[in-house]
Amino acid sequence: MRLLVTRPEEDSASLADALVALGHEVVMAPLLTIRFLDDVFLPGDRWQALLFTSANGVRALARRKDAGRLLPLPVFAVGPASADAARAAGFATVEAAGGDVTSLAAYVSGAIKPETGPLLHVAGTTLAGDLAGMLGAQGFDVKRVVLYEAVPAPVLPEAARQEIEEGLLDGVLLYSPRTARTFASLVLEAGLANRTEGLVAYCLSSNVAKALRDLPGLTVKIAREPDQAALLALLPA
Repeated sequence: MRLLVTRPEEDSASLADALVALGHEVVMAPLLTIRFLDDVFLPGDRWQALLFTSANGVRALARRKDAGRLLPLPVFAVGPASADAARAAGFATVEAAGGDVTSLAAYVSGAIKPETGPLLHVAGTTLAGDLAGMLGAQGFDVKRVVLYEAVPAPVLPEAARQEIEEGLLDGVLLYSPRTARTFASLVLEAGLANRTEGLVAYCLSSNVAKALRDLPGLTVKIAREPDQAALLALLPA
């Protein structure tokens, strides 16, 4: 299959390698650019643990000079990719939830107690789900620090435009509702909505799939679990 990879550049290389190893052809067209906010104040407190809802949150923290003091803290990551990034950054105690914010909130509330101390959530400007609200309902004090933003592409990348226009693609992989919305919007703006019929959108979750409703010609497939292994399992051998 010939597949469009839309993930940010920081996340796309390992995915492309996995796809090639499975025998697929890859077209790279990042739809979001990660911008790290290095000047943001990193609050000091007696944190009980760190929460990461993306690998980019880990990268944003790890690049800072004042991040070393946080390395001894336990980490709760939203899924395997974020957990792997945390281990690579030097965090020794890392646990991964099931791939979405709801599973992360459930995992944290079952593993630690609110009275042990506050939690620091390292995040981006756009959130997928209300982690602080879910944990707050369980008595946890969660503070969020925004260390990066994901900036949508202003136009459909040329590689994607050409592939869609010429009908060369078999599918597109979409990992987040925001990426899916960006994809749909840019395809429409490029006047290519009528060229997506027969194209398969492989979506990490039902929320990702819902963001594609403006492109009814797409065939949509949804991973059984919100993680990359389940998403890749959708692809024909």
